[in-house]
Amino acid sequence: MLCGIDEAGRGPLAGPLVVAGVVLKKEIVGLNDSKVLSEKKREKLFEEIIKESKYHIIFTNAKTIDEKGLSFCLKSSIMEIMENLKNDCNTFLMDGNTTFGIVDLACKIKADATVPQVSAASILAKVSRDRYMLNISKDFPNYDFHKHKGYGTKVHVEAIKQFGRSSEHRYTFRLKALGEENTGTQKGLF
Repeated sequence: MLCGIDEAGRGPLAGPLVVAGVVLKKEIVGLNDSKVLSEKKREKLFEEIIKESKYHIIFTNAKTIDEKGLSFCLKSSIMEIMENLKNDCNTFLMDGNTTFGIVDLACKIKADATVPQVSAASILAKVSRDRYMLNISKDFPNYDFHKHKGYGTKVHVEAIKQFGRSSEHRYTFRLKALGEENTGTQKGLF
């Protein structure tokens, strides 16, 4: 059995990194990379995946990303998934081009579009993260998280200029638009 692993939230300026692992118990029609599916289709597939799989989802908050670094957070999330799902599968496949040095982890570029288990993980991660950002939007009305989900849109950058960063923002992600210098942790994004 194969466990597919994918993440959502590697690049946003705010919100968590979400990593999901999925072992499908049966075939699910319509799986694909979450980014190419409509929100309605992702939501429908999310419910089906939850019912028809063994899965594990990890959220890492912005503060931990700032303190530990994105690669560390990705690696530790993947290792937690592997530990939690090791009795349900014998192969682990991560979307992308790196295994983060993890033994027994394979990687494949565009696996989220070509391997059903990774597509399912992509959907679980994206929907979980989007729901989180929608939920916190009411607590941070100045930022409109419900509209851009924490990504670096022009509107979001303008809100940061006006109100500064919130507790949901990643402080190590430097913004050229704010005149911030790159610290080497994250390249200037805008």
